Amino acid sequence: MIDEMDRRILSLLQQDARLPNAEIARRVGMAPSATLERLRKLEERGVIVGYECRVDARKLGLGLTAFIFITALDKEGERDTGDRLAQHPNVLEVHHIAGEDCYLVKVRAADTEDLGRMLKSEFTSMPGVRSTRTTVVLGTLKESAKFPIPEEARGITLA
Repeated sequence: MIDEMDRRILSLLQQDARLPNAEIARRVGMAPSATLERLRKLEERGVIVGYECRVDARKLGLGLTAFIFITALDKEGERDTGDRLAQHPNVLEVHHIAGEDCYLVKVRAADTEDLGRMLKSEFTSMPGVRSTRTTVVLGTLKESAKFPIPEEARGITLA
């Protein structure tokens, strides 16, 4: 089960995934060996799926964010187009969605010209893509992969 201690550990890691095990142990009041064992179990059970470095895309020349709604020709239950979209290096997220469109894709591009090139030569020509609608982000107020660890997580069994 995920208990309060696991929730505290997960919250700390969401704030700073580079925290050393000894520091996590100190903050939660456990022995480093016990904390390491909990981390290993959370990883083994797929609760922790990885550790990432967050990079400022603008500082690397990718200052434009856009969301692309994509209608695909996939048959019911297939996700071939979504799998292809997920392989594109500028695609940050691919969501299979309900409604008129099939996928919502978040991309980063250098500028509107780069985005236009991507749409024309890479996305609309991709097998399975029927149409696209694009929304360009003018400014970002919040962007995060962090989320609150719900109380209901206590009922999740890790064994």
